Amino acid sequence: MPEREAQGSMSDTRKIAAILAADVVGYSRLTGVDEDRTLARLRMLWSDLFDPAIAVHHGRIVKRTGDGALVEFRSVVNAVRCAIEVQNGMVERNAGVPPERRIDFRIGIHLGDIVEESDGDLMGDGVNIAARLEGIAMPGAICLSEDAYRQVKARLDLAVSDLGATRLKNIADPIRVYSLQVGLAAEPKPPLQGEPAPLQKPAPPLALPDKPSIAVLAFENMSGDVDQEFFADGIAEDIITALSRAKWLFVIARNSSFTYKGKSTDMRQVGRELGVRYVLEGSVRKAGNRVRITAQLIDADSGHHLWAERFDRALEDIFAVQDEITRNIIGAIAPGIVAAEIQRSRGKDAAELGQWERVMRAHWHVQRFTPGDCNEAIRLIDEVLRSDPANAMALADLAYNWHMGGLFGWTKEPLPVAMQRMGEAARRAVAADDRDAAAQTTLAVHELFTNQHDDAIRRLQRAIELDPNSSFARGYLGAAYSFGGASDQSIAALQEAMRLSPRDYLTVIWHTCAAWSHLHAERFAEAVDCARQAIDFNPFFPDSHGTLTAAAAHLGRMAEAGAGLDGLMRLLPGLSLTDPRLTRPFRRQTDRERFLAGLRKAGLPG
Repeated sequence: MPEREAQGSMSDTRKIAAILAADVVGYSRLTGVDEDRTLARLRMLWSDLFDPAIAVHHGRIVKRTGDGALVEFRSVVNAVRCAIEVQNGMVERNAGVPPERRIDFRIGIHLGDIVEESDGDLMGDGVNIAARLEGIAMPGAICLSEDAYRQVKARLDLAVSDLGATRLKNIADPIRVYSLQVGLAAEPKPPLQGEPAPLQKPAPPLALPDKPSIAVLAFENMSGDVDQEFFADGIAEDIITALSRAKWLFVIARNSSFTYKGKSTDMRQVGRELGVRYVLEGSVRKAGNRVRITAQLIDADSGHHLWAERFDRALEDIFAVQDEITRNIIGAIAPGIVAAEIQRSRGKDAAELGQWERVMRAHWHVQRFTPGDCNEAIRLIDEVLRSDPANAMALADLAYNWHMGGLFGWTKEPLPVAMQRMGEAARRAVAADDRDAAAQTTLAVHELFTNQHDDAIRRLQRAIELDPNSSFARGYLGAAYSFGGASDQSIAALQEAMRLSPRDYLTVIWHTCAAWSHLHAERFAEAVDCARQAIDFNPFFPDSHGTLTAAAAHLGRMAEAGAGLDGLMRLLPGLSLTDPRLTRPFRRQTDRERFLAGLRKAGLPG
């Protein structure tokens, strides 16, 4: 048991812990150049990389410090593994990014004596030393104190530099410091006594397919109850079945992926032997009438975690829980793979891009919500369609880009022409594959924005029948209900979309549609809250600022409305109340009038 402090509050606890301190190199410079984009990228890094890595390695975020964080771990091994995963992830995410715009973390790790206060905050030399180690780390590096290094030196397979005894600011005695050079392999270690020697020559890896590929391993039963094997295997089998419906994804059959069951295997070896780029692994632990399921999506080339999640559920209906967990995992895998493929495509020169990689590069441009990016996405997809004119995914993406470009005036073509081209591309996508949920959804979006609300809702329901895990279809069903005046149905569909894919780049649109729904129902405070969530997720989507402006104005919060209008005008320069860029598919005239009245109150000129 940790001992209590001799002095101070009786609720303070003294203990030994591994502390990780991290921050962004040159944060002030980055925000000075482009504050909005830097903050948006940093939020995405926390949600997509740092937070999942901390969760997988059993860390506890003590506090965030704007551009950094202080994290407590049960062991130094977990802290170092988390730090390595983060720094390796940043190497991939910074590929192709100009040096002056890169976000680099520096990390310090120390094992020492700390005091945990009643509110969970940590104090003491252990925290101070970790923070000072972070301060001397090079960009992208990890500095360890000697006490921390001693715990992991026998387990590391990375190159380590001994920086010697180092004086740290406000620390009385010098501390020996070691720096981990992430990305450099250490000298191979001889096998331990009794450990079999490695094979002399591994089998050559299988060639990767020409589209993203994944193996779903059998989930590990950690309950000690053999009766739970069927539950663990059932989840993995359901995931394999659901993923196999995605035509853009190559999925290894169960008979091959389950051969690794019960074995401790390097994910990179699995990738080589099965010829896949991604591996999903997980575990199931049952205690009483509750079950905990964890799942991790891994890049088989590097071994890095791309996504991780934990689910705790009551086992009132084991099959219902199995279905729910499967839906949640499936909803997260596809965006996780797409995000990784986007990063991979950005690391290549344009001349090196294949058909799939061009579509992924276009996806990256779409989510930036700028005129230049919208037009570059259209150009890339046009290149794909020249050689593959019946590519349903590319046609659906083209339709969606024409939608965004026309709606916000990002293309040189006026809105009616953009919508016509959107409809043509969407109809071609459905003709190419009428069982493709994304193709059906883009055609439904065209129907919605040409005021065919009932047709759009029917088509979106059809898309959900084709792919129950499509957050794209569920989110736009929420949008169709919202602009149709069914606010409560809209909120339910939008919440389901965000639950299926909580880190999707379209989340900014789902939060904004929730703001629209509350605005239509004259729940103005809730509309402001949802618009704020949208802006926090991505500040570059115009409608989030528009709904914030209108709702705040109706509440009489004019300073807030004015700030929202400034954000809207920054994204849509020269906007006025009669501008076609404010065209939205309101089924009820009163909803349109309410929105424009709010903008007028905030000061938007006629």
